[in-house]
Amino acid sequence: MNTNEDVALKVINESLKLPIVKIDRKEFLVKRFQNKVSDINGLLDNGPQKYFSKDELDAEAQKCINQVTMQSSALSFATGVPGGLAMAATIPADIAQFYAYSLRLAQEISYIYGFEDLRDDSGELTEEGRNALILYLGVMLGVTMAGSAVRVLSKKLSVQVIKKLPQKALTKTIYYPIVKKVLAIFGTKLTKSSFAKGISKAVPIVGGVVSGGINFLSMKPMATKLKRELGKSINYSEEDAKKDLEVLDIDFEIVSDKEDTISPETKNNNVAAEEDVFAKLEKAHQLFEKNIISEEEYQKLKTSLLASF
Repeated sequence: MNTNEDVALKVINESLKLPIVKIDRKEFLVKRFQNKVSDINGLLDNGPQKYFSKDELDAEAQKCINQVTMQSSALSFATGVPGGLAMAATIPADIAQFYAYSLRLAQEISYIYGFEDLRDDSGELTEEGRNALILYLGVMLGVTMAGSAVRVLSKKLSVQVIKKLPQKALTKTIYYPIVKKVLAIFGTKLTKSSFAKGISKAVPIVGGVVSGGINFLSMKPMATKLKRELGKSINYSEEDAKKDLEVLDIDFEIVSDKEDTISPETKNNNVAAEEDVFAKLEKAHQLFEKNIISEEEYQKLKTSLLASF
């Protein structure tokens, strides 16, 4: 892993430790929509997108952006003044605070648009949830593939639209290369923002204003990008899915609801076959990593296995 990725992971890990990042999906949705939806259980099970139009969800997401951005900018002003909050007196801590609020906002926006809970029953962030947050951050930073990956990996799309590639293999194919790319871009951005914020803090009082201003001007457009990309999951069409899959350069086949008439027994057999192919792919990759087979042999095996679908 290169230096930029190391820096990015360090900031993400430190940001995730801050209490403001932890969002309980159920509590958030209830607080946000309890006066607008009578069927709370349905809201929690199905998501707000079942009860509100895209315009209404866009408006709710914008409210979150405005609220969290103002909260973060106010705290950034306090930490921008020399002798401010003790826990955020250094540049790394200030950056951690900024991205903690960004990751908090990313969760809130995703839940408004009906994306799944990123945490387990005990409230801990799952590995898949952590990867999703990195992809959300990638969207905020303008990584085009990150938005496509988020939509393709949503449960609705994986079940109804994608065929030919096992879901586990699809997750590995999408997550790892794009997460790696996001971390590299994020790390580069961090080194630049650290320098800019460091200079702003050299000036007492005015430095606080500059730091808060940088925070406000940076976070709001970042969050707006995420809102726009996640909002595309509402009324998501087969044509939209094809575009995202093409962006990701994934071999795919679109399956319409009318074609979904396969018997349960056949479906079970297909699932077993997919899992068998996935296991063979994993085995082939292990042999390649151990130099037991050449890269050419590995690629031939991979092509042959995927062609069986």
